Amino acid sequence: MDLWSAAKTTLRSKRFWLWQIVGVFIYAIPVAVRFATSSNVLPILSLLETPWIDHYVPGNLVEKILVGAFFPGGAGAVAGEIFFSNRNGTIIQGRSKYFARLGGALAWTATWTIFQFWGNLQNIMGPYGGNIFEYPSVYPLNLLIASFSIFTPDVIHYIKRSAVWGYHRFQGKNALISRSSKLISRFALLQRLCHFMLGGKTGR
Repeated sequence: MDLWSAAKTTLRSKRFWLWQIVGVFIYAIPVAVRFATSSNVLPILSLLETPWIDHYVPGNLVEKILVGAFFPGGAGAVAGEIFFSNRNGTIIQGRSKYFARLGGALAWTATWTIFQFWGNLQNIMGPYGGNIFEYPSVYPLNLLIASFSIFTPDVIHYIKRSAVWGYHRFQGKNALISRSSKLISRFALLQRLCHFMLGGKTGR
């Protein structure tokens, strides 16, 4: 499949749009909280604040890793996987899949970085007193996080599979308890029936 056809097929993929929409939503949560509270400190993640390393590693490193795993890194990784699968005409596996994810993650992050750089030049200040766009010094860190986001789809798949397995196991236990309860009820009914047939006597 040629590049243009692969791109069009990618844009028609439900999985592609699911990751883009969910990724943007997750990315927007900290932004919305900062605007709502007029504070740069997040209520929960502030407890996991890391020490600043010059201007290259900010104090909200945990937040950047969690958010970057989904957008732009994770969303780009899935986009790259879908695109190259369409390009090859078959679902790519193994090393090729991760190289495709890496290409997509870096492409998405590079594009987002260009937008962030343009926004930073506009010097738009948020209600918490800082520029709403990231400073250029953290861009290398964003690319590094994007490189590891190629594993985000695998982590999500593992969590989903574990949740499904746990649900079915729980349902199985409930079914076993339900069957046991029915057997106990039937045994009690049979016991009362025998007691009635014996005229209420337990035997002498």
